[in-house]
Amino acid sequence: MTGSDQRIDYIEFNVADIAASKAFYGSAFGWTFTDYGPEYCEFADGRLTGGFTTLGPVRSGGPLVIIYADDLEGALARVEGAGGRIVKPIFTFPGGRRFHFADPDGYELAVWSKQ
Repeated sequence: MTGSDQRIDYIEFNVADIAASKAFYGSAFGWTFTDYGPEYCEFADGRLTGGFTTLGPVRSGGPLVIIYADDLEGALARVEGAGGRIVKPIFTFPGGRRFHFADPDGYELAVWSKQ
């Protein structure tokens, strides 16, 4: 078990325009950015990292909260066992794998792992 296991690790914003989001958060809060192609940019606020993506619709309900898990399949089983609904089954992305789930109130979160 790592020190990151089962903790909020990343926050992802679906945005309409990455350049506009970078300009806003950079100017307002001094965040720094790392581009990963035209559809994804990582931000850092000095404590937490997150991302801006244009790969999905803008979420009027807020950013996607992402939790880290050492054992992704185990986390998926625990989410389902606790009453969560899987919204996106496990998929791969540059850097790892993740799944999305809805909690009992309908909030969508994700869980990711490097493995």
